[in-house]
Amino acid sequence: MTDQENPPLWERGMLSVAQREQVTGHRGMVVWFTGLSGSGKTTVARALDHLLHGHGKRSFLMDGDVLREGITSDLGFSPEDRTENLRRFTEVARLFANAGTITLVSAISPYEASRQQAKERIGSERFLMVHVATPLEVCEARDVKGLYAKARAGELKQFTGIDAPYEEPVNPDLKLVPEDGDPGVMAHAVYDALVAGGFLGGE
Repeated sequence: MTDQENPPLWERGMLSVAQREQVTGHRGMVVWFTGLSGSGKTTVARALDHLLHGHGKRSFLMDGDVLREGITSDLGFSPEDRTENLRRFTEVARLFANAGTITLVSAISPYEASRQQAKERIGSERFLMVHVATPLEVCEARDVKGLYAKARAGELKQFTGIDAPYEEPVNPDLKLVPEDGDPGVMAHAVYDALVAGGFLGGE
């Protein structure tokens, strides 16, 4: 057999997603958390990340605020920049999912079109949309970062929910409201949805 017929491993095709999932023992996918600033989406995503890790699953949390410090640091908050911001989120999340990782995206992601594009790009069969539907008045009452106060005072422009729109998901896979319980309870609800959807291997 010639070298051409039996090339070195590094010259052969890339590992498939299925091969990588054999190692993780579960499907690579994206759980996309959307909601207003202060809705609790990142807190729920963190709780889910810990829950998955505790069950031996490979997961990774992509927080919108963190990505804006690096990958999307050149973007502002205009409609065009928000769209590009989510396009980059989508591409990074897709790469993680292709590596067999349960990728948790926590981003306001205010536009339905951008969320649908993310679902189509990643693949509907490995995409779970979670709407953390905390009402604006509750988010504003929390105002953990003081952002709503600045937006109301006119010191912060193009703030989602105040002078920039938030389009609620038309048909999310899971909708969480404050009455559902604390972030830990909500995280378990998402975990149960992953189990029911057959995303977590043998569970």
